[in-house]
Amino acid sequence: MSFNIPQTERKRVVIVGGGFGGLKLANKLKRSGFQVVLVDRNNYHQFPPLIYQIASAGIEPSSISFPFRKIFQKRKNFYFRMAEVRSIFPEHKIIQTSIGKISYDYLVLAAGATTNFFGNTHVAEEAMPMKNVGEAMGLRNALLDNFERALTCAGDQERQELLNIVIVGGGATGVEIAGALSEMKNYVLPKDYPDLPSSLMHIYLIEAGDRLLSAMSPESSEHVEKYLRSMGVNVLLGKMVTDYVDHRVMLKDGSSIATRTFIWVSGVAAQPIGNLDRKHLGRGGRIIVDAFNRVPGLDGVFSIGDQCIMPEGDDAWKGGHPQLAQVAIQQGNLLAKNLKRMEKGKEMKPFKYRNLGTMATVGRNKAVAEFSRVKMAGFFAWLMWLLVHLRSILGVRNKVIVLFNWMWNYLSYSQSLRMIIYAKKAKEVIEREKRLASTHWGTDLLSEGSEDLSNHKEEQPEAKK
Repeated sequence: MSFNIPQTERKRVVIVGGGFGGLKLANKLKRSGFQVVLVDRNNYHQFPPLIYQIASAGIEPSSISFPFRKIFQKRKNFYFRMAEVRSIFPEHKIIQTSIGKISYDYLVLAAGATTNFFGNTHVAEEAMPMKNVGEAMGLRNALLDNFERALTCAGDQERQELLNIVIVGGGATGVEIAGALSEMKNYVLPKDYPDLPSSLMHIYLIEAGDRLLSAMSPESSEHVEKYLRSMGVNVLLGKMVTDYVDHRVMLKDGSSIATRTFIWVSGVAAQPIGNLDRKHLGRGGRIIVDAFNRVPGLDGVFSIGDQCIMPEGDDAWKGGHPQLAQVAIQQGNLLAKNLKRMEKGKEMKPFKYRNLGTMATVGRNKAVAEFSRVKMAGFFAWLMWLLVHLRSILGVRNKVIVLFNWMWNYLSYSQSLRMIIYAKKAKEVIEREKRLASTHWGTDLLSEGSEDLSNHKEEQPEAKK
């Protein structure tokens, strides 16, 4: 396989990852004089803040996803390729991917973050993460399938395991999915499963720290904890999960909770790049960058968003910026300007993060929001959360569909989206994935030797004259 992208006189910017940062950068490089290549493992951009609503059957996956090829239709000097990056070789300005090699003049790593299991490999095998659309759909199917099985199982112990839900992680994602599942228990379960007592369903939210939403103020944490407890969620603070054995979540204090729905949203780590030297990595596996988002020691390599950490660049955020959408968007916006400035021989501008606020929702009329010196909770915070997230979704159609779903759910507490659908892959796709998985790209490329790499020429079609 090959990228099949023409080699032209334009300098090439390869962007790895089409999240908030990568998408903003690609958009801002329009009519910049660069050839822009976007590489992502999916063929769509997703909106992570609303992924939990997919898991709780509140909205459809397509409502918060948007195809890259639709976004960049009729865009000149832009190319999208669906692939996974395996290795980078900055001394030769080449990256190796699942579909082949491609050279670059500037490489921007913006692949975002993945779930952090903090080295607990057994928990990683057993728990259900919720970091992307695919994982959220898997969780939705598991939840609904467990409800169906709870109706027909013979033993009380198994039924309780199926109806107990354990969520590990008291950040924004944890409190939002706990709130959504609580509303499902209180308003959906009695309608859909009238012969299954909703009182049997128990939701546990476990946080190792002493409060929820540690990134927000203690006042907001207190509001959220109060909301969740009033909704019937069992909030367990200062509890650490150590393992999952025989359908039981094991806690450090020796106690355990029986469940077959074990959700892990306790932390994030940067998406790894196979052969990147550990000297370039900081906390959480994030790539260390300077104030201009350059990776020190790697010529022409940049990193933005959740995948990077800027420990010394921004005086107000020593130790690194929060892994939020606004950080990625602002870094992508500035990097586009800096790349243009570099081409004109001008000095680049350092990154300064402008904190636009933090918010989290728990459920109907219940949310917290913090903007600079303003803190709010309750209905107005919830309304603000709705407006901000609706505005950020790509596509007019998606905005309308999400708004309609929210309005309908607000009035009726009932969405007709609770279907269990397991996609079946075509044989050709399965065989292709097996071939790609069995190919050791990084090892093969390294074995070519530096001489072969330095003389590397991509298989390119001729550029149009």
